[in-house]
Amino acid sequence: MSELRLTRDLVAIGTTHDELARRRRAGSLTRLRRGAYVLNSDREPDELHRLMIESTVALGLGDSVISFASAAVMHGLPVPWSALRKVHLTRNRADSGRIRSLVHVHVAPLRSDDVCMIDGLPVTSLARTFVDLARTVPLGWGVAAGDAGLRAGMTEDDVAAQLERARRRHGSRRARAAAGLLDPLSESPGESLSRVVFFEERLPMPQLQAELFDGATKIATVDFLWPEQGTVGEFDGEFKYGRLVGPGETPADVMVREKRREDAVRDLGLQMTRWVWEEIFTRTVLVARVRRAFRRGTPFRP
Repeated sequence: MSELRLTRDLVAIGTTHDELARRRRAGSLTRLRRGAYVLNSDREPDELHRLMIESTVALGLGDSVISFASAAVMHGLPVPWSALRKVHLTRNRADSGRIRSLVHVHVAPLRSDDVCMIDGLPVTSLARTFVDLARTVPLGWGVAAGDAGLRAGMTEDDVAAQLERARRRHGSRRARAAAGLLDPLSESPGESLSRVVFFEERLPMPQLQAELFDGATKIATVDFLWPEQGTVGEFDGEFKYGRLVGPGETPADVMVREKRREDAVRDLGLQMTRWVWEEIFTRTVLVARVRRAFRRGTPFRP
């Protein structure tokens, strides 16, 4: 059940504006926007944005379709938090758009196959959402959204059709560049963003989700493998080890298992390098670390 509460609904059941003010001061209600409250604001930015979308729709969507970063949230695609400051809507009109404090209304052609329904709400399709988002966010985030879109069922043909429709829109070249880098084998936004760093810094592009064997025994599936440089790369997301905890295990057990796994990879003669979110965004550290591993490595022949 949504924790969104509209002022008009609260007043309709007898809540006074003075009571609303007291509940805000007590912390049991948090104002989301004018006319809308949320019971608990302690949540991730994409979750909070979903509530912003719900409140915008509840207060009057008109003939608009949820689009751009807001559509990405509805589809479960990764987006940079900076893109979630406003709810994005698109109207199938030829007049000018509007930008308000909390809502950005775009105007652009919308075909029937540009729109789908999610939880009863009109949202731009996966491919349309990817292209619109990729036109307006940094290349890495466009690729991250597109990789996730492919894993969710978006097709290359759908993307090609949307790129053709957007060819005269602002940012279309950036979207086309992002489309050329998509790979559904990237399993997380961090892996997608890492690949874009490699591309922009002119490092060799790695194999993704490569399986490594010691004889007939599989010892690991690694995020990135550069065979000619004899190097393995791993992105360590904030919750990676938490996701790997099995029944009856502790995070310490996972750390020990990961250490043994890394030792087995090194025993194959491969260099091993790891990085975290911060090092993606301060890319000089990441690039220097990978290049040092390349210098130490020798070609890997499985």
